[in-house]
Amino acid sequence: MVRSSRKPRRLVADGETYFWSLGHEHEVEEPGRYRGCREILGIRRAGARGRLRVVFRGGAGRLVPDGLLHSGAVGTAQGAWLNLHEPGTVRALLDEAVARGWRPDGPSAEQKDGWELFDAVAARRGAIPAG
Repeated sequence: MVRSSRKPRRLVADGETYFWSLGHEHEVEEPGRYRGCREILGIRRAGARGRLRVVFRGGAGRLVPDGLLHSGAVGTAQGAWLNLHEPGTVRALLDEAVARGWRPDGPSAEQKDGWELFDAVAARRGAIPAG
């Protein structure tokens, strides 16, 4: 089951136009019971074929919306949080994905584990609590 934002939003980065949308997926275990919650951020550059899917899966110490958190909230048990509805967060994830080799002009879709990008993006966004 997938819930997505209604229409892609526009983001301009370094003179290039990108479109992004946020969705939530989970598997239905039985009516009213879900498992495998994940937030999925999709990004594509205008006119390019390549797509990026940044996936944040819930798990031990990794928090995603599961009925208690608001849409787009991803965080850690240590108290670091990102809001995937904020254009600044999307830009930081885009920049980090590009720095790690994603090519917006690539020929196909690519998926990245959002948790692998999380610490760098949270630090860039000032979202890591003082410890």
